[in-house]
Amino acid sequence: MKAPFLFFITVAREEFVIKFVAMPAELPHEEDRPGIPIAPPLLFVFPILASLVLEWLVPTNFVHGVFRWILGALIVIGGIALSVGGFITQKRAGTDPIPFNPSTRIVAHGIYRFTRNPMYIGFALSTLGLAILVDSAWMLLAVPIGLVLIDRIVTAREERYLERKFGEEYLSYKRRVRRWI
Repeated sequence: MKAPFLFFITVAREEFVIKFVAMPAELPHEEDRPGIPIAPPLLFVFPILASLVLEWLVPTNFVHGVFRWILGALIVIGGIALSVGGFITQKRAGTDPIPFNPSTRIVAHGIYRFTRNPMYIGFALSTLGLAILVDSAWMLLAVPIGLVLIDRIVTAREERYLERKFGEEYLSYKRRVRRWI
């Protein structure tokens, strides 16, 4: 059980300031999760699959030559690195990166100093790189569609949950760090 209040002592200009911040109450077990209805990667996979069907029906192309392979591969690798980096950072901090499970702490270091959602940005970059690699203009549409789905179905629920669970600690983090980039 957490203490009902946490206090901070700040030393600034030779003054001592004591702040009392209400600690969030522990949530009941059944409420200690964000309520995400679908695995976030699927919100990019489904638009990718739809774009492949569209590509088969109405073929497109937009990038030619070796440039396509180099650029596409670099973007996919960057996306994977962001996703894996975000996952590992959360694991090392002692919280579960799987959004179906309870969060135990706010992770505000590593890549999370720059964005609150590095794994989702990584999914979007990987989708963009894949669109370039397979030379599909239809798949380019999967990037904004996936981001809108993630924003509406996942991050909105995650943020409400984190605000409920961590209170001012999360609100302060939200004020310091952008949701995306």
